[in-house]
Amino acid sequence: MSTAIPPMETPLRGFLREFAQDRVAVVAFVVLALIVLLALLAPWITPQDPYDLSNLALMDARRPPGYVGSKGFTHWLGTDSQGRDLYSGILYGLRISLQVGLMAGAIAFVIGASLGTLAGFSGGRVEALIMRIIDLQLSFPAILLALVLSALLGQGKWPLIAALVTAQYAYFARTAHGAASAERSKDYVEAALSTPLSSFRVAFRHVLPNCLPPLIVVATVQVASSIALEATLSFLGLGMPVSEPSLGMLIANGFQYMLSGRYWISIYPGIALIVLIVAINLVGDQIRDQLNPRLKR
Repeated sequence: MSTAIPPMETPLRGFLREFAQDRVAVVAFVVLALIVLLALLAPWITPQDPYDLSNLALMDARRPPGYVGSKGFTHWLGTDSQGRDLYSGILYGLRISLQVGLMAGAIAFVIGASLGTLAGFSGGRVEALIMRIIDLQLSFPAILLALVLSALLGQGKWPLIAALVTAQYAYFARTAHGAASAERSKDYVEAALSTPLSSFRVAFRHVLPNCLPPLIVVATVQVASSIALEATLSFLGLGMPVSEPSLGMLIANGFQYMLSGRYWISIYPGIALIVLIVAINLVGDQIRDQLNPRLKR
């Protein structure tokens, strides 16, 4: 009588099983997934397009939560100083935050990982040149670089993404350099270099994939950092244009009314921004613990 052999657990199943054991991380992931879903569905589940200035009525400006506006629908979270429905503005602002954060993080990931892997694998003058530039950039705060670049490049989504990428790619490069330097001395690299394979292919086809775990951890942190930087720049008037307000600009619009009792204009977008960043950081912390055996509980 033969007994059934249990299926072998794949690395992905093991990762998901271990991730599910942390209830805080699971709740954070569910919250993050819900935020992403709401942001994607914003055009269909909001009563107003906050970017269409022709739909805004100044007579509805600075109205409290639950106010029924001149357009006939209820402003459940109130309105801002331009008469913009805050519920609609927050969901559309989340779309911008996620788009900018993910795009800036992805581009910075590619540039930083490529430079760091090249430096760690090549060594010599190439490593010295690349890493001295990276060290010089890391000596300046990311917010300072982002402020200067945003002021030079102007407002808009792509100038903002370019500023964030320039301010953050060095973190990926530093991480990739350390991982690639450790991989460079391993036997499989020496074996690959003894074949007709080019050094470029060995570096980016064999070494770089083994550097991904620490880079993925950095990516989760930097996406949250990109969202926070975007909100900061928009709050200061250097991010998205006035016609496309992000969460940072929505917070700035209500800042001057905080002491007059109209708290909702800044508080609700601020809560949405905090929940988004905290959820990403909690998920990233759990991924870090799982990918780094030294940090496992």
